[in-house]
Amino acid sequence: MPKRLVYLDNAATTPVRPEVLEAMLPYLGRDVFGNPSSAHRFGRAARAGVEEAKRAIAEALGAEPGQVIFTSGGTEADNLAVIGAALAARDRGGPFRVAVSAIEHKAVLAAAHAVVHLGGEEIILQVDGAGAVSAEALDEALGRGVAIVCVMWVNNEVGAVQAVARLAARCREAGVPFHVDAVQAFGKIPVSLRDVPCTLLTLSGHKIGAPKGIGALIVRDRHVVEAIIHGGGQQFGIRPGTENVPGIVALGKAVELAAREQAEFAARVAALRDELERRLVAVVPDAVINAARGPRAPHVSNVSIPGTDSEALLMHLDLAGIACSSGSACSTGAVEPSHVLTAMGVPRELGVAALRFSFGKDNTMEDVEAVAAAFPKIVEKVRALSAVLHR
Repeated sequence: MPKRLVYLDNAATTPVRPEVLEAMLPYLGRDVFGNPSSAHRFGRAARAGVEEAKRAIAEALGAEPGQVIFTSGGTEADNLAVIGAALAARDRGGPFRVAVSAIEHKAVLAAAHAVVHLGGEEIILQVDGAGAVSAEALDEALGRGVAIVCVMWVNNEVGAVQAVARLAARCREAGVPFHVDAVQAFGKIPVSLRDVPCTLLTLSGHKIGAPKGIGALIVRDRHVVEAIIHGGGQQFGIRPGTENVPGIVALGKAVELAAREQAEFAARVAALRDELERRLVAVVPDAVINAARGPRAPHVSNVSIPGTDSEALLMHLDLAGIACSSGSACSTGAVEPSHVLTAMGVPRELGVAALRFSFGKDNTMEDVEAVAAAFPKIVEKVRALSAVLHR
C-alpha cells in the first residue's frame, strides 16, 4: 500500500479549487478570448468577466469595484504599494521615506530597500516576542514623516496577527497612507475594510485556491500610488498592461468562496493546528511553539525542535511523505534563521530548527495523526546526526 501523503504547506501555495478551475476554463480557450480593452463583442465578453470579478472582490472586502487593481500576484502588489507610494509622495514634495515592520514578507522588505536605492529612506518597525508592532515604534516613525506605513495583517511564517485596525487608525490621524499585506489573512480571519481604515491592501490568488500569477492591490485613494510599470492606460494607469482575464476570473471566484467559508474554515483548521501542537509537544517535550503568546491565525503553526536543523527535518519528513516548510517558501535554502524569528528575538539555535506547518481546506485529523506518528523517529534520527556532526 502506498504511503499516505500529507500536504501541510498551504501557506506556500494551495491547489486550485475545482470551482475556480471551472469558472476560468471558458476564458482559457476559444470561448472568451478577447482583449478586455477592445470595444467589439469579443472584448466586451472578456471585460464582463473582469468586471464581475471586481464586484465579487469588492463585496467580499467591503471596498468599491473601482478600487480593485489586478496584479501578477502578491509580490507585485506589495512593490506597487511601497515603491508607488514613495514615488507619489516624492513627486508631491513629501517625504521619500517608508516604514515597514521587521517581519514583513520579503516582497515588502525588498521594496523598501529599493526605495533606498532610489535615494529614499526606510524605517524598520521592530516587534516584540509575539511579533507585534508597538504603538511607540509606529509613533516614532510617523513623527519623522513617512510616505507610507506597511504592516502585514497575518505573518506568513508564524501566523502572528497584528492589530491593524488600531495601527491604521493611528496612521489616518497622522495623514499617512497605511498598507496591509493581507495575503495570509484573507479567508483565514475576518478581513473587512469597513473595520480597518487602511489605504492599500494586498491579496494573492494562489493562497486561496486560485492559480499562481494573479493578485490584487486594493487602492482606496488613487493619488497615493504612482505606477511602477508603464504602458497603456489600463486600470487607471496604476497597473497598465492587458489584463490576465482567466486569472482575474479565477481570483474573483476564489475570493467569493474564501469569504463565504472563512468562519467554518477557521474553526476546523484551528482545531487541527492545536491538536498537532499538542501531539508534537507530547512526543518532543522540549519543542517550542513560536509566537504562541500572542494572537495567531488559525492555519499556521511554527515549531522549533532543539538540537536539530530545519533542513534535515524537512528532508526526513519529505521521505516520510509529509510536506511542510522551514519558514517562508521564498527563503527556502537559507542557512540562517528566518528574519521573522530573528526579529522576534528567538535564539539562533531555535531559529535554525523551526518548521512551519500550514493547514488548508483539504487537511484532516488523519494528517495530524500521520505527522505525530512519524515525528519522534525523525527527530531522534536528526538529533543523532546533528550530535555526530557537531562533536
